[in-house]
Amino acid sequence: MSITSEELSDLMKKAAGVTISPVDLEQQCDSGFDALGVDSLGLLGIVGELENRYGTPMPVDAERCKTPRQFLDLVNSALPAGA
Repeated sequence: MSITSEELSDLMKKAAGVTISPVDLEQQCDSGFDALGVDSLGLLGIVGELENRYGTPMPVDAERCKTPRQFLDLVNSALPAGA
């Protein structure tokens, strides 16, 4: 089980009000969330959505990630396999 760029793109729209296509997100995965228009509250909302969706707490540092790549790497390493 892992979170894809597509899912993160969907969460960014739902939790942070930022619309970015999955393709653009993949191309800009090393850009800062701030450069993409996601502030710390938006990132916190994304983390909350994931916790609700998967019923498991996300890593403590998830809301401190600076880039989508960093976020996906951290969250995907914490999700149980086959969740």
